[in-house]
Amino acid sequence: MQYHDVCVHPETARLPRSEQLAWKIAQVAADPVPVDIDVTEMVVNRLIDNASVAVASLNRHSVMSARAEALAHTRNNGATVFGMGPDIRVHAEWAAWANGTAVRELDYHDTFLAAEYSHPGDNLPGILAVAQQCNRSGADFIRGAATGYEIQIDLARAICLHKHKIDHVAHLGPSVAAGIGTLLRLPPTVIYQAIGQALHVTTATRQSRKGEISSWKAYAPAHASKMAVEAVDRAMMGETAPTPIYEGEDGVIAWMLDGKNAHYKVPLPALGEAKRAILSSFTKEHSAEYQSQALIDLAFKMGQKISDWDAVEDILIETSHHTHYVIGTGANDPQKFDPHASRETLDHSIMYIVAVALQDGTWHHERSYAPERARREDTVRLWRKIRTLEKPEWTERYHDTNPDRKAFGGRIIIRMKDGTVLEDELAVANAHTLGATPWQRADYIRKFNTLADGIVPKEEIKRFLEVVQRLPHLQAGELHSLELQLPATALQQSKAEGIFNFGQSKIEAERAKPSAILTS
Repeated sequence: MQYHDVCVHPETARLPRSEQLAWKIAQVAADPVPVDIDVTEMVVNRLIDNASVAVASLNRHSVMSARAEALAHTRNNGATVFGMGPDIRVHAEWAAWANGTAVRELDYHDTFLAAEYSHPGDNLPGILAVAQQCNRSGADFIRGAATGYEIQIDLARAICLHKHKIDHVAHLGPSVAAGIGTLLRLPPTVIYQAIGQALHVTTATRQSRKGEISSWKAYAPAHASKMAVEAVDRAMMGETAPTPIYEGEDGVIAWMLDGKNAHYKVPLPALGEAKRAILSSFTKEHSAEYQSQALIDLAFKMGQKISDWDAVEDILIETSHHTHYVIGTGANDPQKFDPHASRETLDHSIMYIVAVALQDGTWHHERSYAPERARREDTVRLWRKIRTLEKPEWTERYHDTNPDRKAFGGRIIIRMKDGTVLEDELAVANAHTLGATPWQRADYIRKFNTLADGIVPKEEIKRFLEVVQRLPHLQAGELHSLELQLPATALQQSKAEGIFNFGQSKIEAERAKPSAILTS
């Protein structure tokens, strides 16, 4: 890896293009370096993972709305929409929108955490949509995916967004643009302009993940991906971007991040160096914030030692700065203790998550968040006895650059009313590469089978798993076969009418009527 110094430059000392971060990212994206075999295998794993969580969310309201918007933008030889099968095609940017929303809705796919946090699997829907529409092969898609992961993860290693209350998808717009540039084998001059445009239109505040969390949490990465597709399209036609987008005196760093005195060291692969960042990311065994994964596993173990939940005096979770301030009591969000809070809010409350994991000894993407589960009286009492505390040693491990020490867990201390104290800690989740049961291909397939069961016909599950594992060998025009076909009875459609589908329901109703018989 090469580390690049990034700081603000005034117009009077204008930074040459060759020294700008966007140009350096574009060079990495344009580098035709081969993809390593283990990276290829992990791209397949993550495509399976994305399909798993997308299938499980297809009938949730935000996903149905996004799908309805996408289906109002059909295009011959376009891209596919999750659940609609290979023959229904829409414009690539709308496929990125609908499919990106489906992937993110449950917050149940892969993660990378460093100076900034991310879900790098968010890169895949937009890159795949363009690959389908532009008639690319499986190998082309894998190259683009490797770049998308590399750029988002490298940016997340170096540039913190959340401390400035900027949403983490500001790193996703550039990474999707770069990944599409790799996919289409675009020159760095074009990719550079696309990265600048994508970043410019995908910076937003963190309010989408604060307090009462709304459905926009699922839409935010899909929006960034859609904007990236459009940015690449304009750049290919010769349109330019604000520059220097990162280092300019009125650029992103100067006014949204660390300001005119900022200094970052951004790691990027050297030319000719393989893009391997995907191997530093990790997926979720449980449908909850990644920082809760190890604590859920730990709570399963500790909960077995307690028979009377009302005998608990209080529970302290010692953990990292990020866990404490984002999903813990350090956030000062009263909604994190509200039994009537949305699923999105409960997913960002480690107090709720640990309470349910202790009591149930299991975690389910729907049942663990059901209103009746969240409002159970003994759970609410236990939940409100839990608080978090930042401990420097956990924060240090969270930011450690050594993968053998980097950890996102914590210590749980349960104090009983009789004075008994139960305490234990877990540094990494069981499914982590250093965990008790590190995930392999079979685990990704099991997750897909579990979430698709009862939704996708068994023959279709079998067909999809066969096709996706042949990804490196799929030829141009075959990527549409990665789309799942759900029966009409299994796929609910939005009944709401918006701008894009205005009058569409009436048109469909008219089409369904028997032809009128004309008489004289």
